[in-house]
Amino acid sequence: MNGSLDSNDSASPWPGSGDANRTLEPSSRPLDFPVNPWHIMLCMSGTAIACENAIVLAIIFYTPTLRTPMFVLIGSLATADLLAGMGLILNFVFQYLISSETISLITVGFLVASFTASISSLMAITVDRYFSLYNALTYFSEKTFFYVHAMLVLTWGVSLCLGLLPVLGWNCLEEPSSCSVVEPLTRNNVTVLAVSFFLVFAVMLVLYFKICQIVCRHAHQIALQQHFFSTSHLVATKKGVSTLAIVLGTFGASWLPFAIYCLVGERHHPRVYTYATLLPATYNSMINPIIYAFRNSEIQRSLYVLFCGCFQTNVSYRSRSPSEV
Repeated sequence: MNGSLDSNDSASPWPGSGDANRTLEPSSRPLDFPVNPWHIMLCMSGTAIACENAIVLAIIFYTPTLRTPMFVLIGSLATADLLAGMGLILNFVFQYLISSETISLITVGFLVASFTASISSLMAITVDRYFSLYNALTYFSEKTFFYVHAMLVLTWGVSLCLGLLPVLGWNCLEEPSSCSVVEPLTRNNVTVLAVSFFLVFAVMLVLYFKICQIVCRHAHQIALQQHFFSTSHLVATKKGVSTLAIVLGTFGASWLPFAIYCLVGERHHPRVYTYATLLPATYNSMINPIIYAFRNSEIQRSLYVLFCGCFQTNVSYRSRSPSEV
């Protein structure tokens, strides 16, 4: 890939495109950068994503009380985002160290599978939240655990299948004219992915609207039972609705630009448009741990115990006398 930010750069943001070998070649233009700054930003984004989600997974894994359906789905989301972050890092490494079509296809498939699993896990969390309110009395039954595991199997099964498509031949390496704005994926590849995103976003929009209705109805019922609508009820209701708006707004703001550009963009368009829409999409995986994990009181408690335990152990070790050591 050409390291320049020239608006006519037709190189792909993914490794293994036709221009990959030219990245390391001396350029006749003295202002060219040896490393594309967009690649650096994607790698930095991937590093932050991997670190955040690794902490979430460690907390869920080492905390026995976090075994409810909700935390199982949050763990699935953290796993998908962790893999996406690692994929971005590997993408950067392979882009400049190894030039291989096979590794290119594997890396692209890995990223497609990871981000698909992330988006699918977000929808699974939305479905779980809806049923936890709609069927609150039977939510903690064995049937709920069955549904959660079924959603996980479906989520990761579909993601794996989509990730294997580039490796199994759904790529534009042999027919460059069929390439999309994200090489080496074909135009049909990104169309399927973009349409799937819009379907997921529509389902989430409908479910969150229903969740808002249920939350408001519950608040109204509590007010009728207590014969007044207190300020605390109003604040709690507004907080719940605003949280849902933040969740959906963040998801849409991150992925909508990239999904729309995948549908309307052409291969000959300036590559900077692909980078400018792809980078915000990665931010969704960076924000997910904050929205779904670190804002949860139980995970906050576990995080506090984890860091305080490490800190206290370190302090006690330093406070011991040389004779005790």
